[in-house]
Amino acid sequence: MGHPATIDGNVSQVSETRPGAPGRFSSEAQRSRRTLRFMAITRQQALDAFQSDDLIGLGMEADALRRRLHPEGVVTYIIDRNINYTNFCTEYCTFCAFYRPLKGKLAAEGYILDFDTIYEKIRETVELGGTGVLMQGGLHPDLKIDWFERLLRGIKERFPQIWLHCFSASEILAIAEYSELSVRDTIIRLRDAGLDSIPGGGAEILDDVVRHKIARLKCGTEDWLHVHRTAHQLGMRTTATMMFGVGETFDQRINHFEQVRRLQEETGGFTAFIPWSFQPGNTALGGRKWDEATSVEYLKVLAIARLYLDNIENVQASWVTQGLKVLQMGLRFGGNDVGSVMLEENVVKAAGTSNCTTEEELRHIIRDAGFKPVQRDTLYRTMFLN
Repeated sequence: MGHPATIDGNVSQVSETRPGAPGRFSSEAQRSRRTLRFMAITRQQALDAFQSDDLIGLGMEADALRRRLHPEGVVTYIIDRNINYTNFCTEYCTFCAFYRPLKGKLAAEGYILDFDTIYEKIRETVELGGTGVLMQGGLHPDLKIDWFERLLRGIKERFPQIWLHCFSASEILAIAEYSELSVRDTIIRLRDAGLDSIPGGGAEILDDVVRHKIARLKCGTEDWLHVHRTAHQLGMRTTATMMFGVGETFDQRINHFEQVRRLQEETGGFTAFIPWSFQPGNTALGGRKWDEATSVEYLKVLAIARLYLDNIENVQASWVTQGLKVLQMGLRFGGNDVGSVMLEENVVKAAGTSNCTTEEELRHIIRDAGFKPVQRDTLYRTMFLN
């Protein structure tokens, strides 16, 4: 347990796949700082941290590692837009308030965005200074690979500068199944049509006992890992996420961390880890009177994630689910990024949580916490420093 990992004090720079090691990424900063090493905490230490009442001590440990990884005192953010091309879905996850079934009374509330509507949303994003699009949706058997290829090519023809960070592992797997393709061929065709990177959505908790309880039709742990491993092997970067607070044990949370850490050791392809708490409003799972995760619990997860995943350079603190004040505290609990200004967000809003912010407000929050705000792109490369 706890393999040593390179400490990188600079904003991440993507590199080409290293010769002789397909899918293994390493930044210039990492290669130039091999002498700085840090040992990740062990499974038992992570369990002890979850059970500890010493929240401040835990935060200080995570903050110390963040400072070693990012000694320049920078906190990054991105300007982009979440576009949900459809809310139809066949997985019926109990924690999701956004999806609509293909049949029945609620199907009338379902939609599939036409390409012109998506183009218009991206045009607005570019005009507002956005650099990327996070595009995800439900699973619809009529949406096969050719539909996605036409969409991606249409976007790149009109907006060649926009970065397309799209399609969770569940979507990739569904597109492959509906199109009778392998996962590898599906990712290759999407990449060739304009897909730039893949988000970590659909991870929830990477423990199949938990997954079966909250989303029995969703892809399993190995399936999620297979999609991300394949993308990394093809030279594509991805993120890893975690949705906690769905009745999982501390051990199951640590199982999630361990799965992510092992794949990162193998490929180095994750740019960031992004945890957030389950929002129970308007969901079937929330209807079971689930206790919503507290801010203390969120800060613990964030700090332990930073300490356990020492081989992932960036850990993102969330304002969408936690609000701006908890976000600000998260910057002293291991977070070095605040995510997106997010010109549009629909999934969390459907669960009754509707926090919002502006670039000016995010920059103020970052400065007030004692850091320098820096706009980045999807790969965590610095765009503006001021």
